[in-house]
Order: sequence, then C-alpha cells, then structure tokens
Amino acid sequence: MDQYRQTTQRFLRKELMVSRKNNGFSMLEMVIAISFSLILMAVSIMTLGPLWKQGHINEAYDTTLMVLRNTRNLAIAQSNEYYVNFNPAGFPAGTIQVVVQPYNAAGVAQPQQQVITYSIPPDITFNVQAGFPGSAPDGFGAGILPIDFGQQLAGEPLNYVVFYPDGSAQDGLGNYNNGIVYMTQTGQSIYTSRAVTVWGATGRIRGWQLSQVGGVTTWVQQ
Repeated sequence: MDQYRQTTQRFLRKELMVSRKNNGFSMLEMVIAISFSLILMAVSIMTLGPLWKQGHINEAYDTTLMVLRNTRNLAIAQSNEYYVNFNPAGFPAGTIQVVVQPYNAAGVAQPQQQVITYSIPPDITFNVQAGFPGSAPDGFGAGILPIDFGQQLAGEPLNYVVFYPDGSAQDGLGNYNNGIVYMTQTGQSIYTSRAVTVWGATGRIRGWQLSQVGGVTTWVQQ
C-alpha cells in the first residue's frame, strides 16, 4: 500500500509540473521580459531621438528649397508673377504660402490668388539664434533677421519674394528682390540651423548650413 501511495504521489507531482509548464510564463519570467522590453525601448529612444530631430530640420530645409525652386519654375513656365510668403498674416507660424498674380482683365488689375500652402515641422521656426556669423550667406544681411527679402529696397525687410517670368526676383519697380530665410530648431545647437538665399538678378536659389571652418563658425553651401 505504501509503495502504491508513493507511486501515486510521484505521478501527481509530475503532472503538476507539466501543468505549470503548460500554463505559460511564470510571474518572474514575465517581469524579466517586460523589464528587458522597457530597456530596449529606452535605448531606441535615446538612439533614434536625435535622428528624428535631425529629420525635422532637414524636412523644413527641403520643403523651403523645393517651394522656392518650384515656384520660380512656375513663373517661367506660365509667364506669370508668383509670390512666396513666409509666415503670412492669418496663418500659423511656419507656413509658406504661394500666390499668383493673374493677368489684368481688360486693363483692370486682378486680386492675387492663393495656389497652395505648406507647413514646416512645429519644432522648427523661421528664426535666428545667438552665435550666427555676422557675415550672412551670399552677403544678404547680418544674420539678425529671420526673413529678410527685398535687400535692395528701401524700407522694412520683406517676408516674401516675387518670381517673374524671366526667372528673376523683382519688385514692381524693377528692383531685384535679393533675400534670405533662416530655419532653426528649438533647444538645439546653432549647427543644426539652415538658410536659403535668393539672388534677385537671376533667381538663383542656394541652401546653406552652419559649420566650423578653421575654428570659425561659417555658413557653408550645401
């Protein structure tokens, strides 16, 4: 009888162990798995966070460059005047607005018409930062105004540039509309900043990034 009882107990213990294994993870195993997942998540955020931020400034720069170049091409292709407005009134900060000046109808000037608007990422602004070189890209300004077009015009800096059918950027009086726009990232180094310039005589558009050249902070063409 004792031998039977012992055999039965061994069988039950074995079945209990098998049953526990079939129930899945133990509490300790679950805690270890969750902890490992949280560690991997934290490492991923620390590693990818700077890349995401870098992607935002690159997106803002690429968008600004694309809008200016495409609008200039539209002015040439359609023989019309096109405006690119930065931070236009009535729109959220970080907006780029493209408008067209239609042809006069029966000698009557027509109102401008909006073509499209674009937005840059919310952590990027058209702005300047302390430490920008006094020598601005292409010599347009002194690095203290975030949007500075109409460099050859009298009066306040303009927040827009106008492209003409010949590809140049001018105002209504025939003055070339040279200028620059800066992009910076909130809370980041000035070396993440970008700039885009427009040379009025030809409508040439160039992109710039800050870099250390011989130990001096300098705008370098991209």
